[in-house]
Amino acid sequence: MSNDRLRQFIGVRGMTVVDAMEMIDKNASGILFITDEKGKLVGCLTDGDIRRWLLKTGDLSANVSNAMTTSPISVDRTESHCAINVMKERKVTAVPIVDVDGVVVDVLLLRDLEMSGTCRCKPSLKGVDVVIMAGGKGTRLYPYTKILPKPLIPIGDTPIVERVMDIYTEYGITKFYMTVNYRKEMLRSYFTDGEFPFEVKYVEENKPLGTGGSLKLIDDKFDKPLFVTNCDSLILADYDKIYSYHVSSGNAITMVSAVKNITIPYGVIHTKENGELVGMEEKPKISYMINTGMYIVNPDTIDLIPDDTLFHMTHLVEKVRELGGKVGVYPVSEDSFLDMGEFDEMRRMEEKLSIKN
Repeated sequence: MSNDRLRQFIGVRGMTVVDAMEMIDKNASGILFITDEKGKLVGCLTDGDIRRWLLKTGDLSANVSNAMTTSPISVDRTESHCAINVMKERKVTAVPIVDVDGVVVDVLLLRDLEMSGTCRCKPSLKGVDVVIMAGGKGTRLYPYTKILPKPLIPIGDTPIVERVMDIYTEYGITKFYMTVNYRKEMLRSYFTDGEFPFEVKYVEENKPLGTGGSLKLIDDKFDKPLFVTNCDSLILADYDKIYSYHVSSGNAITMVSAVKNITIPYGVIHTKENGELVGMEEKPKISYMINTGMYIVNPDTIDLIPDDTLFHMTHLVEKVRELGGKVGVYPVSEDSFLDMGEFDEMRRMEEKLSIKN
């Protein structure tokens, strides 16, 4: 691994959790190795470690030492030829190579070492249903949506809604319910005329019912938790882990949330009540957890939605909580959430997916 590439996998003990998240996003391997000031390996941090830390504390500004694993797996430089066996035995996807002093000199990735590619298909969610909310007008994307319904706006040469569905099919999901209203005939025509490895059942709104209200129009009865998601955003995460978390946690609803980092482009001052300056901070970063619009819901929660009424998923969340039900949050990184709601975000989505215009 080149020195430039290696630096993407090495963090320092004094960094914050949110800074570590950004590095994990950039290396796209789900892991970061933490070293001390001399480059000696002292820990590792995975996207799973970060998720557990956020669920436990919600503190993005904490020192990475609080969230990392302090006994990371490593391979001595003289035994680097055994790294692939170590990774397979320990069920990890990357290991650092260290010298006699414990200094990290390389990082090896399982995907790079394997001689043959692996199948992307993970049929772990076969039989799970997905509801895609596709009835909105997409007013923020006007004038595109004057011609096309928002779900059919292409990212590259593929409509955004098809990209959303393609991710689910990688997990063995073959059945989608699509709530439609605005320009619904075009949506029907697109999926009728083409050949796709999934079935689409349409749920027609005669009037806008919101992201939750249209669920009540589905005649079929669900016998297991289902995904509910927007048609215009991609979540680049492990859907099997999200679903398993929902089931094991006992949640009635699980909201998938993303970290959103906002940098104030000015120097910020802090004062006492009498106006006395107590400190200054240059371009501070503020972090929040935002709603991605992706949910896993238990079937019985749908009964709480009123008939023929404008009712959003956020209303359903509050209703469940009012009745004592458990609503959980599954955090993903900022870079894992790609939203097509605005033109700038469309361009970011194309860049992330390496789509050339």
